[in-house]
Parts: sequence; C-alpha cells; structure tokens
Amino acid sequence: MAAVKTADVLTATAAAVLSAALLSYLLLSGHGFKLPWLRDRGNYRRHKSRGKRNGLVDAVGNTPLIRINSLSDATGCEILGKAEFLNPGGSVKDRVAVKIIEEALDSGGLMPGGVVTEGSAGSTAISLATIAPAYGCRCHVVIPDDVAIEKSQIIEALGATVERVRPVSITHKDHYVNVARRRALEATNRAAIPREADKIKGIDLLQMNGHAPKQTEGYPCSADNKGGFFADQFENLANFRAHYEWTGPEIWEQTQGKLHAFVAAAGTGGTIAGISQFLKEKNPNIKCFLIDPPGSGLFNKVTRGVMYTKEEAEGRRLKNPFDTITEGIGINRLTKNFMMAELDGAYRGTDREAVEMSRFLLKKDGLFLGSSSAMNCVGAVRLARSLGPGHTIVTILCDSGMRHLSKFCNAQYLVDHGLTPTATNLEFLDHS
Repeated sequence: MAAVKTADVLTATAAAVLSAALLSYLLLSGHGFKLPWLRDRGNYRRHKSRGKRNGLVDAVGNTPLIRINSLSDATGCEILGKAEFLNPGGSVKDRVAVKIIEEALDSGGLMPGGVVTEGSAGSTAISLATIAPAYGCRCHVVIPDDVAIEKSQIIEALGATVERVRPVSITHKDHYVNVARRRALEATNRAAIPREADKIKGIDLLQMNGHAPKQTEGYPCSADNKGGFFADQFENLANFRAHYEWTGPEIWEQTQGKLHAFVAAAGTGGTIAGISQFLKEKNPNIKCFLIDPPGSGLFNKVTRGVMYTKEEAEGRRLKNPFDTITEGIGINRLTKNFMMAELDGAYRGTDREAVEMSRFLLKKDGLFLGSSSAMNCVGAVRLARSLGPGHTIVTILCDSGMRHLSKFCNAQYLVDHGLTPTATNLEFLDHS
C-alpha cells in the first residue's frame, strides 16, 4: 500500500513539473496559450494597479463609470457615463492616440523622432499632441478653420504644429484629412533628402486651401525630422482596437456584465464599433444604438441601409451638408471603423437637444460637458424611455465643455443661432 501511495505521489509530482514547464515554455516562447492580461499591452493596461503608474501613457484609461443621477432618476433606469474627460489629454481620444502610435512604432511605420500627422476636428489632435512626446515623437495637425478656436490654441500650447484649412468635401484634395495625409508623405520624402541639400536650397512652406501653417518649427518638411506617419483615425483600425481591447472590457468589468444597452454618437466610428462589438460578443442581448447629429448620414445608413434621406436623390446630395454645432461627431461616408459596429438601431438628435442637455446636466449634476457628450446623453434618455424602467444603460462622456467655450458654451453664439436654452427639465425631449 505504501509503495502505491509513493508511486502516486511521484506521478502527481512529475505531472505538475511537466505542466509548469509546458506553461513556462508557452508563455516565454510567445506561442499558444497566454494569460488574458499578457495578450497585448492594451489588455494589460486594464489590469494595472490603480496606484503608482509609469508615466503619462499609463495614466490613460481606467476612467470611472459614473451614475448620472438626474437622468437615472428621471427615467427609472441606471444611466451610466464613462468619464473619458478625465483622461490626461481630456478626452476619449487619448486611448486612440496611444493605440495608433504604439502600433505604428511596433510596425516601423513611425520612427522615434518622427512626426505624426492627422486631420482632426480637435479632440484626436489634442490627444496626439499630448501623447506623441511621451513616445519621443512630434505632431502636426491639420484642422478645419471653423472649429472652436480654443482647440487650435490648446494644440499649439502642447507644442504641435497647427495648420488651419477651410472646410471642404472629403472628395476635395484640400480637405483637412487629405492635407494631413500629404504632410506625412512630405515628411517621409524630406527625411530621405541629405541634410546638405538644405545648404543649397531651402524648402518653402506650401500654402494649402488659402492658409499656411501658423508656425514653422516642427513642420513636417523641416530638416530634422525622422519621417512622417499619417495617423488616419477614420480608416486606421487601431482606433477600433483601442475600444475593443480596452474601453469595452473596462465597461464590462465596471458593470460586472450587468448592463442592458449602450448608446453613443459616431465620428470616426471607432468608439461605437469597438465597444459594441466587444459587448455583443460578451452578451448578444445587449442593445447597442447610435445617436446621430444633424447633417450626418449614419442614422439613415443604420435604419434604412442608405446614406441619404427619402427626400434626396443620391446624385443631388450636397457636397458638404453638415449643419450642426456639435463637433467631432456625424459623417456622410462609411469608415472602416464604423463598419465594424454592431448596432440594433439609431436615433436622431438635434442641436437644441444637445444644448439643452448640456445645461440641464450642468445645473442638475455639476457635469460640464462638450457637445458630443451632451448628444450621447440625449441618446441615453431616448434609449431609456424606449426600454422602460429598470435597465442599465452606458454612454460615453467624451470630453468636457472646456474646449467648447467659444461656440457650444458661448451664450452669444447660441443667441446668433437661435439656440438659447430655455428648458427647466427634460421637456425638450418630450416630443422627439
């Protein structure tokens, strides 16, 4: 009997040793099974300590999920907002900036000391300008000249170069996204020219679309760059992956999987796509909805399968039909990021609803939110009323009102556009 017990112990010990050795091999060799938090840096960040963090990049993410008391009490649902305005760069786009830059560095598309270029309505530009120096890179931003001026001022204060251009259709060669793409190519081509050439012939800054860059230091065509990389937030699926691997899992963990619905607006589409796909994989019964601002075609695409309304003929559609004071959301083309979204439906929002919602939340909850965050909350109330009391709904509080002072949060601007808020409660949503 003693011999059998000894043999059993030896067998068990050997099995344990072999299992440990096999696990160590798999982990160290990079093949086969890996623990969930070792799959990639995006997932690892979800499990990092809330204590001391390693530099600016580690401060991105793990934002709180807060109960929006006024909306929850009014609807009988638990309406929760992911407070992305608490990221170091002040918006949800910090996650995208980290993911885009890290993937570009890993692939060799971006070199340390290189310049990241982007066409942005503001938030992504601010995040890239914030995050790029942490990786030893610079940033050049092309921005529409009708965007709130404080966004350009913030970007410049962060040390990035700002190039303001007039708004035109995406099909135009001087659309801000297309100009940013060219700037990256110019920087890469310039990096290949021997420095001695500068002694013979200087390179003039090109005027684009009626504007020239406001500052020359750090411009992509400067001689000391290490090449350029176009971030391409609209089509680069690193945007989607940032939210699929990072934001979505945070929401799932913070709600312990006990949520019924998610709603958000879309600009590039990365946020709504990444989060909706992750949540649907976790629980197909979670409802995911879009809230779309005026001038955008995504509502029609989700609800009717086309990007134009019943009254419009596709060939007569305006080249640049946007007519909204919300910034960073709404689009009239399908991006690779948005096409990854898994949606159950969509709502239309209006400028007035966004303005009224922002003032309501400031008064009732002390939340000072930007236009896209306010529109998301409009969507959350619509969804709550549709589902009925007793449901948990999550949305994104993208950024604060601090970068919307000259337009969305400016009383005179709202007077000029007939959008002065007058509501005392949520009656502005009663007939929508």
